[in-house]
Amino acid sequence: MQRYGQLIGINAEAFAEYERLHAAVWPEVLSTIHACNIRNYSIFRHNTLLFAYFEYVGQNFEADMAMMAADPKTQEWWALCMPLQQPVESVKPGEWWATMSEVFHVD
Repeated sequence: MQRYGQLIGINAEAFAEYERLHAAVWPEVLSTIHACNIRNYSIFRHNTLLFAYFEYVGQNFEADMAMMAADPKTQEWWALCMPLQQPVESVKPGEWWATMSEVFHVD
């Protein structure tokens, strides 16, 4: 299992809409997340930043993320969510959410 932390901005006027969408995530999107080997997935908000945490239990992260990106229902979901988000300044080419480095962990 690999832990991931990611960061993205959110437009200040989009808080209510983003939280409304995530209060009732579509079952097809949740199913795809699970099929792509993502577990224990959470998104937190602090002011205009979103922090996502998830655990990846698969063997090929890139292939699973490509499968997720190819899913039509997930593409519809992203079309609603992405305009509300703002990538952070330090995002790497090809990323939307900036992947963070793990500094500390304890069970």
